[in-house]
Amino acid sequence: MAQDIQSKPRRIVTLEAGGGNDNVARLLALGLTNEGGGRVIVENRGGASGVVAAETVIKAAPDGLTLLSISGSLWTLPLMQPVPYDPVQDLMPVTLAVSSPNILVVNPALPVKTVRQLIALAKARPGALNYSTAGAGSSGHLSAELFRVMAGVDLVRVAYKGGAASMTDLISGQVQMSFTSTGSAGGHVQSGRLRALAVTSAKPSALLPGVPPVATEGLPGYELVSTYGVFAPARTPAAVIERINQGLVRALRTPEIKERFFKAGAEVVASSPQEFAVVIWSDTQKLGKLIRDAKIRSD
Repeated sequence: MAQDIQSKPRRIVTLEAGGGNDNVARLLALGLTNEGGGRVIVENRGGASGVVAAETVIKAAPDGLTLLSISGSLWTLPLMQPVPYDPVQDLMPVTLAVSSPNILVVNPALPVKTVRQLIALAKARPGALNYSTAGAGSSGHLSAELFRVMAGVDLVRVAYKGGAASMTDLISGQVQMSFTSTGSAGGHVQSGRLRALAVTSAKPSALLPGVPPVATEGLPGYELVSTYGVFAPARTPAAVIERINQGLVRALRTPEIKERFFKAGAEVVASSPQEFAVVIWSDTQKLGKLIRDAKIRSD
């Protein structure tokens, strides 16, 4: 089996071309190729919020030649709708590849410069403030809902079909705030079209120097980041999982791949399979309660 992995092409299955999942998969493929991992093919299987991609890998032979590169939607989607797979039983975690905090940004016309000021304004004007989000159950939506619940404020969600439209209306003042990716909002923050109040990671992020975490600005314990990981089919031997993990970790930690991810708005994690499994379990517990309490269903 080890010889097969080295001599046969490996495929990384992900969602539709052009999105964040696709970008992560292609950088992983580049890193593996650079590290002598042989030919690596990225296979786009978009549709159904990742269900098609997940099923493709679940049905593949457990030989280490077919991997799934996907965001945390793999394990949060089943919390919002029925899916034909079990993320824990049908797939094996290989590595948490990268993570990316969301940014809490506001239109500069909103008279707040800190999270504490935002919370105070929201409490003084319940139901008057709104936030944009690109999809129900997205990382940005869940970040906003967690903020709403922990801060005890009444915010109105304005849903958009895509992130571009959400950003356009936020910049124009049609909506007042958003929890969005560094890639989407970073340039607008630098230009002054948006004001960054905080990042959603537990610690400050090198992606946005000087922007404090929500957790240190009045909501201790707040944390919710976008994650992208790699999985193999269930029943893949542990020795093969370990070998794949070692190859991916080496690739992720090379200066070229780390820099490319950083420029794309993500920070390399390169975890062990066991560490990744703990993240999945923790996320499922924390976000499962949030999704149930807020009655969030996928669009």
